[in-house]
Amino acid sequence: MPYYIEPMQQEDVAEVSQVERRCFSNPWPSSAYRRELRNPNQNYYVVARWRDPRAPTPPPAEERARPALGLLPFVRRADPAATKGPILGFGGMWIMLDEAHITTIGVVPEQRGRSLGEALFVALLDEAQRRRARWVTLEVRVSNAGAQALYEKYGFTRQGVRKRYYSDNGEDAYIMWSPPLTDPATREQYRELRAALGPKLARWHDSLEEADRRIGGQAGRYVGNGE
Repeated sequence: MPYYIEPMQQEDVAEVSQVERRCFSNPWPSSAYRRELRNPNQNYYVVARWRDPRAPTPPPAEERARPALGLLPFVRRADPAATKGPILGFGGMWIMLDEAHITTIGVVPEQRGRSLGEALFVALLDEAQRRRARWVTLEVRVSNAGAQALYEKYGFTRQGVRKRYYSDNGEDAYIMWSPPLTDPATREQYRELRAALGPKLARWHDSLEEADRRIGGQAGRYVGNGE
């Protein structure tokens, strides 16, 4: 896979803030992420990184932290000693009793349309299931048809509107809720969608390796920078 996902660490916050400024017009302050990361029992944040095609092969799946359904082998433990690729995206949520609330998902502009946002979303769903959440909810801009289509693919439905929710332009937000995560039909649907996600991500592997060769092994420097 050209990407891997791992839990966000305090040392990632500065880079996440840089990425977020490229994704959103009203980014969170760095202090908000640092505060959230200090409470891992109620908050969960991840980053998606570029994997250098020249880097050593990652460890076998059974040696990694496995997601709830074991179907996202590119999700792994954070390794402070590992060489880190640039951050291409991030996501996070709050977990309160049997409810998870996705707070943010962002992907750098030049990596959009390559299923990376879906991978981040699925990583959050997996963690919500692992923590025995029954429901997942989120807000999405009424104009963001692409994100709404992704959430609807996973069974989310609109359940309300938050008026003037976004401070940058006063845009409304739809409130969307998942189907019950404990429902066997929901779990089977998610298994099928996850099974299709890996091949979609892998389609980009060859093109990214070719880009890496063309610019002398420096693709990892540029995949998350510039327009």
